[in-house]
Amino acid sequence: MSTQPKVAIVIIHYNTPQYLESCLDAIFAQTYKDIEVIFLDNDSPGKEGLEYMRAHYADRENLRIIANKDNLGYALAANQGIRMAIEGMSAVEAAKPAKELKDYRKPADFKAADYVVITNPDIIYTPEYFETIIPRIEKDEKIAAITGKVLKYDFDRKKPTNIIDTVGLMAYKNRRVIDDGQGLIDEGQFEQEQEVFGVSGACPLYRREALEDVKVLGEYLDEDFFMYKEDVDISWRFLLYGWKCYYYPKAVAYHGRGTGIFRRFFNRQILENRSKLSKFQRHYSFQNQHLMQVKNEMWGTFFADFRHIIFRKVLTPFYITLKEPFLWKSYFAYLKRLPHALKKRKIIMSKVRIKAKDIKKWFKKQSDYLKK
Repeated sequence: MSTQPKVAIVIIHYNTPQYLESCLDAIFAQTYKDIEVIFLDNDSPGKEGLEYMRAHYADRENLRIIANKDNLGYALAANQGIRMAIEGMSAVEAAKPAKELKDYRKPADFKAADYVVITNPDIIYTPEYFETIIPRIEKDEKIAAITGKVLKYDFDRKKPTNIIDTVGLMAYKNRRVIDDGQGLIDEGQFEQEQEVFGVSGACPLYRREALEDVKVLGEYLDEDFFMYKEDVDISWRFLLYGWKCYYYPKAVAYHGRGTGIFRRFFNRQILENRSKLSKFQRHYSFQNQHLMQVKNEMWGTFFADFRHIIFRKVLTPFYITLKEPFLWKSYFAYLKRLPHALKKRKIIMSKVRIKAKDIKKWFKKQSDYLKK
């Protein structure tokens, strides 16, 4: 009988069947053995992904294949997978509507996953990824979320690169959050393991107890977000509740990142690359950025960085009016969700376990990046 902590890997799929073979084969080739895989298809317009899974992986005993009847979005589907992994729920119980391709009955000897990983289909794990990263998180019971070094995978050329995708999340004083290192050549400058503000949503590994601790109104990730920024939001909440987020470079994975890998360390780079993002991406990122700040901002940190936050807020209406007027709809969508966000804020703030000075250190000046 295995004594390893159980890892549940939740794959959220939406119409990208071209990535499934590389993703699943890398998972099933892991040297770490106590792994359960929960594959969630979010009502993809084409059914090639489900058909591929049926044809090639249906006989895997440690795999559950779920076909959602609607596109639930990233956050709700992630919560569906988390509930299945740590509460033993069926797909339908975890998030309606859904159907499981194999009728599921919670076994009498069901063991809740100790760790849950939310994985994009364009992630490829190196064979020792989980055997490397699990012992590190096991050493520190206060680590809620951990990531290895994630590098870009070139699917066009079918080969890994040495371009950094993420080494954790970095937050600026104006509350913009970026993937640290993204777009840089890996020259060994990120070989130091360390605490970070947060962990990217590409392949985060979460501790079960931390997920349960920060759950708000029954939700692990915020289901008002649909997609984008939910990884930043939960990372911020972990910090508020006294948990740690961690970067461990000895574990390496690769990511295709459909949105592209761009350097976004400074305002100039951000503005140059915004046009490369779809209106869909910009809409949800804009809306959810506002919701995230409403929910998680402490008054002490707000006043400490007041000048940086307000300067950005004052400029935003002028920018969107001149450059991206469609974002006014996103702003009104945010206002519609604001009352629910304030309800969640009240719950979050009632459970904060740190002082403002303890989290203030995570908000950096953009000029700090020049010192890296």
